[in-house]
Amino acid sequence: MSVYASLPNLITLARLGLVPVVIAMISAGRWQEACVLFILAGISDAIDGWLAKRFNLRTELGAYLDPLADKALLVSIYVALAVVGALPSTLAIVVVARDVMIIGAFMVSWLMDKRIKIRPLLISKINTVAQIAFAAAVLGAKAFHFALLPRFDLAAYGVAALTLASLAAYLASWSRHMSL
Repeated sequence: MSVYASLPNLITLARLGLVPVVIAMISAGRWQEACVLFILAGISDAIDGWLAKRFNLRTELGAYLDPLADKALLVSIYVALAVVGALPSTLAIVVVARDVMIIGAFMVSWLMDKRIKIRPLLISKINTVAQIAFAAAVLGAKAFHFALLPRFDLAAYGVAALTLASLAAYLASWSRHMSL
């Protein structure tokens, strides 16, 4: 495999490597750096997916790494932002709980030798974009000193609703797969 063939996976690994750096920036109150790095990580998610599809560079490793990097980035950001009081802890709990439940369902399938193919659902893609955009807006507000209100609450409810809708879609699909 050439370097070009593994480029999407290398971009995904770089995104995974940015996670602790962004969290460290949030913890240190270095909002501009956190914001820029988070936006770069979000853009890298779109780029690695586009490269993999456009140039037929999809790999089994990439099918596992990409959602892992997404989950690590988003869960970490939402928890860190909740810890510093930049967003409601209930929203962070919803985001984390969704991912824990999806990973748990995947593991149960695997343990029961009823492996399920990893395929992102449209609602999940929309949810990921909404979560990234909301976190970027919160980071941007902190970094560049602008107010998010009154739309902040509406956006938080929207992200929570999309997160729960995505969870419901995955659990429905998993339930069918498991013949429940």
